[in-house]
Amino acid sequence: MQTWLMKSEPEVFSIEHLRKKGHAPWDGVRNYQARNFMRDMKAGDLVLFYHSSCQPPGVAGLARVTKESHPDPTAWDKKGDSFDPRSTREKPLWFMVEVTYLETFPHFVTLDEVKADGYLAGMRLTQKGSRLSVQPVGRKHFDRVVALGRDVRFTSENRHVLDNRGKTG
Repeated sequence: MQTWLMKSEPEVFSIEHLRKKGHAPWDGVRNYQARNFMRDMKAGDLVLFYHSSCQPPGVAGLARVTKESHPDPTAWDKKGDSFDPRSTREKPLWFMVEVTYLETFPHFVTLDEVKADGYLAGMRLTQKGSRLSVQPVGRKHFDRVVALGRDVRFTSENRHVLDNRGKTG
């Protein structure tokens, strides 16, 4: 199982929107590297749901990939914001996955908290120029962010807090 971070503007689609829907397509991604990451996603992979373009930005909760990569039909909608005339049904250019809501963290983990946490040094999110809306997250970083979001004191004894709490393991 791999772990990921996916960014969304909360005014457009927040963790609360996902909670109410239960599951939703992650469509409209128009960055090649982010698209390639989504093509690597497998059903069962875990996702940190990140609120971007807000104050403060940060990780709001967890989701799970429940439908693997498939062509994104929003690329073919001529009236939509995500239309791309280069993408066709025969040769799709853009892909999407479906995610399912798992939980909203009791503690919203801000970007400033992530950057200040020495344990998270090297996490792609903390690197300059890391604006990708979809990015891989190493398991140790993923577990740390989850522990912070659940407001669990993170120690070597509870390193696998995901599995031990039975929520997402």
